[in-house]
Amino acid sequence: MNRGTRNNNPLNIRHSKDRWQGACINQTDKAFVQFTSMAYGYRAAWKILESYWKYFHDLPKAFNVRNIIFRWAPPNENDTENYIRTVLRLTGLGGNENFSQPSRGTNYERLELLMRAMTTMECGIPYQEVDVEAIREGFDLAFPGVRKVKMRIEPKEPVDIGVSMPPGTRGTTLACWDEYWDW
Repeated sequence: MNRGTRNNNPLNIRHSKDRWQGACINQTDKAFVQFTSMAYGYRAAWKILESYWKYFHDLPKAFNVRNIIFRWAPPNENDTENYIRTVLRLTGLGGNENFSQPSRGTNYERLELLMRAMTTMECGIPYQEVDVEAIREGFDLAFPGVRKVKMRIEPKEPVDIGVSMPPGTRGTTLACWDEYWDW
């Protein structure tokens, strides 16, 4: 088992003066924080991304993949350019694509992709196997009530919503509401 998984610290957050919510009381790893669950490890990562947004905003400097990775994995400790290339390849994001403040949740999905790819880089977990639910739970712990959770309504039988349908589709039967509503 890799260190990040063992420590419930998927982005390998180092010990600092910060007192992280969800950190284990007994810290046996001398370099990296140990969390009680992966969700708390991701919560800390989301909080760090929020602090990066504030840091870059004050400079002013773009809050994008390239600048985030240069700060997270600096060249004096990492092959930062390879890290960036790999994250861009895994996510399909643009290196200079600017993100809004994480706590606003407006580009949550794109930042989730970034978080998954960074977990792959930090822990060696294949991108497809990263625990997305833990990332989401971490976000919700970091910024309660911000993420708009998409609820799927699955009727037992197809529903004819007749007059509520857009013009030209009256009488069409739908398998679920997702076919009608632009979520």
